[in-house]
This record gives sequence, C-alpha cells and structure tokens, in this order.
Amino acid sequence: MVLFTHTFPNGIRLIHFAVNSPVGHCGLLINTGSRDEAAHEHGMAHFIEHVIFKGTKKRKTFHILSRIDDVGGELNAYTTKEETCIYASFLKQDFNRALELLHDITFNSTFPARELEKEKEVIIDEINSYKDNPSDLILDDFEELVFKDDPMGRNILGTPEMLERFGRADIETFMANNYHTDQMVICSVGQIEPYRIKGIVEKYFGGVLENRRAGVRPAIVPYQARREEKMMDTFQSHIVVGNVAYDLDSPQRLGLLLLNNILGGPGMNSRLNMALREKNGIAYNIESIYTPYSGSGVFSIYFGTDEENLDRSLKIVHRELKQLRDKELGKLQLHNAMRQLKGQITIANENRENLMLSIGKSYMLYNRVDTLEEIYTKIDAITSGDLLQIANEIFDPVMLSYLIYRQS
Repeated sequence: MVLFTHTFPNGIRLIHFAVNSPVGHCGLLINTGSRDEAAHEHGMAHFIEHVIFKGTKKRKTFHILSRIDDVGGELNAYTTKEETCIYASFLKQDFNRALELLHDITFNSTFPARELEKEKEVIIDEINSYKDNPSDLILDDFEELVFKDDPMGRNILGTPEMLERFGRADIETFMANNYHTDQMVICSVGQIEPYRIKGIVEKYFGGVLENRRAGVRPAIVPYQARREEKMMDTFQSHIVVGNVAYDLDSPQRLGLLLLNNILGGPGMNSRLNMALREKNGIAYNIESIYTPYSGSGVFSIYFGTDEENLDRSLKIVHRELKQLRDKELGKLQLHNAMRQLKGQITIANENRENLMLSIGKSYMLYNRVDTLEEIYTKIDAITSGDLLQIANEIFDPVMLSYLIYRQS
C-alpha cells in the first residue's frame, strides 16, 4: 500500500490511497467526541454532527443533501466518544464536489434556529428508539457503569432535557474549543493523482484558521468493579459483563483483540457462540467486544436469554473465561486464531469506504498506517503465553463488572 500524506501549515493532515476504481471516498475525521463535552454540553458532539447539514452561508438543507445525491453519491456522518467524522462516496470525477461540500458544512454552517429545533426532535426520537432496543441500550449503560462519574461514561446522544438548552452560541463555543486543526485528517481513497487531491484539499482547507489543541484529555476516573440490576419490561433478560481494558497505545492491544476474537468475535465458531447457542441453545445473540480509547478501554460480553436461563448462561460464560485464564492455547489453536483474524482484517480492507476511514483514523491517532504485512507480523509475534497473561489480567473475576436487565 503506497500512501500519500501531507500536513498543511494550519495543522490539517491529508492521507490518500490511490486505487483504480470508478468510485471515490473521502472524509474529514476530527479527534473530538462526547468525552470532550463539559457536563452542561452532554450530547453536543452528536448534535453538531446532525445540524451541520442544516444550512451554510450559501446552501440550505436541501442543497446540502442534494449536492452529492444528485450525482449518485452518498453523504454521511457519525460521532463516537472520541471522534466525529463526515464522509462521502461518489464517482471519481466528483472529488472536488465532495471535498468542497465537506469544507462548507464544517466551517460555514449557520445553524438556523428553526432547523436546530427540528433536529432536536429527531435526536429525541433517536434516544427513544434506543430505549426500545435493550440490546443497544445496555451497552451504553454498561460503559456508564464502568466509567462512573467520568465524561467517558456518558452516552453519546445526550438527554432531551440537555438538548433543549442548546443554541447556536453553544454550538459555536464547543466547535471553537474542540475542533482543532491539528486533530483533523482528510482521508481519501480513489482514482485521483496525489498532486490533484493535495491541490483540492489545499484550495478548500488550506485557508482554515489555525487552531491547535493546547492540552491533553484529562485522565479517566479510576475503575472500580460494580454490579447493577434493573427490572425492564422486556421479553428476555439482557446482561453485560466486563472490565476496563488496554488503551489505544498499549502493546497488549492486538493480543486482546485476538483473544476477543477467539472468545466472542464475529465468527460463528467463537467459543461463546458455540457454548451458549450451538451446544445449549439458550442464547440467540452473544458477542464479546473490545473497544480501546485514549487512556483506557473496555472489554465486555453481551448476551440475551430467558430469565430462567440467566444463571446457567453466566456459569457457562465464566467457565469459558476460566479456561482461557488457566490453559494456554495449543499451537494449532493459536495458528487458526491468527489466520482467522488476518482474514477478517484483509476482507474488511476490501471495502474501500472502510479502508478510507481506517487509514484516516490510524493517521489521526498515530501519524502512520501499518501495512497488512506489518499487521500480520505483529499478529504472528503474539504467543500463547501473551494471551494467557492478558486473559488473567482482563478476565480476573474480582475485576469484572455486571449490568443485568431482568424481565419484570
């Protein structure tokens, strides 16, 4: 993979991967998310992601949405706890159109009061839809339990009460304080020469006023294991069990990713899926999730089951965790696990929109992007002893937290 990179004087960075394809992808990644909100700004990062599409100095909402749609492309955005992204897919001849639009909505939005009020109702509906989906809600609530009393624990969407307070001045203040140019990356994948993509980005983003991040994110509140149960009007009981985990800079991060894949990753042959669903038929959906953040991370196991099977399911989960803590993987088991993870990473890179976002995030966080061969080498360096050590640290029963939604 030959990547073109460039840093502009204002701190905004560009990373581009040239491919022979009629379709192009580009995005603006900003290293700012919900954890960067003050208490009175809860939900602001996500709110901005919505309202930047609602009018600029030269476009109304319809014109923004039609600018890419009219040429058969797609415009989208997302917010996480640590990043905001606006991105587009389009035909290769429309790179200029897409990048100009990304600049316009990010730096020229006017946030009309009427549009803000309408979008608040849309987000309130989004919040309510989460409440109707306990399998989604419980994962947010679990992070609130794990990161108790820390901004990292607050859900991304905010609350209806908090949203109602937001106005244009609040949005502009948050953006001025958090949309730092040295924390922005323009990422692109498509059939366009590096000098051309550099010229287009320079045309639209080179004149953005420099606004560099002055400090670092505050340290996360120390973790304590907790257990909480709630009565919920659901057809199943839902449970999440987990622990804090390695952060984005940890050398153990890839080892935990491999271990997570073995335990409850996307493969149907994961240990938890085989134990709970295939062998015992007591859970339809079970997964383990590892999410690394700056300064911390979260490992969790989620499943839903009938109330009568809850205790039995938990015993099976603990049995699988104990096995990983007590016994090293054999050579064949380790080889197969590595091969599976390599395959998943390689296949994911074939989706060029995913690839665009992946290289952008890596460049934003590390100022570099590992090739597939470098990733394979790092995976091959993981030993069974490494995984045993990680399992005993992250799956330590004393350190596990529990959140249970019981059928009312």
